[in-house]
Amino acid sequence: MYRAGALGVLITFFLIIWATVLMPMVLFNPKPSGHGNNYAVSNKEVADPARGRQVYVREGCFYCHTQFTRLQDRGYGPLVKAGDYVFETPHQLGTARTGPDLTNEGGKYPAQWQKAHLINPRAVKPGSIMPSFSFLSDRDMNDLVAYVQSLGNERKVTAYVEAPAEYMQGTIPKTVDTNSDAAANAGRGLYIQDCAACHGMEGLGNGPNAISLEKKPANFTRPFYKQYSDEFWYYRVTEGVPGTRMPRWGDGGNLNDPRGGILTPEQRWYLVAYLKTLSKDRTSEDTVDKLDQLNSVGIERLPVITKEQWEPHSGEE
Repeated sequence: MYRAGALGVLITFFLIIWATVLMPMVLFNPKPSGHGNNYAVSNKEVADPARGRQVYVREGCFYCHTQFTRLQDRGYGPLVKAGDYVFETPHQLGTARTGPDLTNEGGKYPAQWQKAHLINPRAVKPGSIMPSFSFLSDRDMNDLVAYVQSLGNERKVTAYVEAPAEYMQGTIPKTVDTNSDAAANAGRGLYIQDCAACHGMEGLGNGPNAISLEKKPANFTRPFYKQYSDEFWYYRVTEGVPGTRMPRWGDGGNLNDPRGGILTPEQRWYLVAYLKTLSKDRTSEDTVDKLDQLNSVGIERLPVITKEQWEPHSGEE
């Protein structure tokens, strides 16, 4: 009985190892994507990124920094694919993010900034807990900086304003013709109901609620918003804007669930259709900076429901 139980435990253990470790090693063989890190673009007489990678591994930089942008990441640049790491051995994906993700770090800052950051992190990043690497030799320092500057250099961003990958065209069903007048008219009703209180009737960001918001609502008439694609508008309506009071109108449902969210996907597409019709040719002179520029709320006689003292009413029976 005991032998049979022990044998069952061993078989189960080896099946788990086979399914999670050995079988993926045999079956997972991605093709090179051509969107990884290219170490050949640097002048090796000045610095060698391939050798800088060895310095990166030797100093344990992967303990705190990942090189793997995940689907839920925002603001880290393009997502990675399996084929990006075909030639990366050992992989430096990492698991902890004590420091920021470095997947697309290359080119974000000048090389001198990267060197200053390695020598004295708090001089350029106050509050950083990263240790100083001032002890590195000149060669190690230059090679390490060259490696950091090569991260993501083949992973190109195609637009200045771009929605996350799961919102790009072809990945979500677009059930509304956002260029049609009918869709824009339907979206106008939703806008007045849910958005005008903050963004104003004309999208100037001058709704009556704006007076109480520290982070003021967006002025949709700025030329900047001409860059927004349909997918980016849909993304912003669905997920809101971090750091502001803009709600997540997609809360409560999955991305492709036609019934999910405070607003259904179809309703969000209607909003996109209307937002695209707002004028985007205003100048800086139209900036809302005075109280009298806010949309006024008419003081109407409200019906007395319970006749409580705190209710606004005319005093009439």
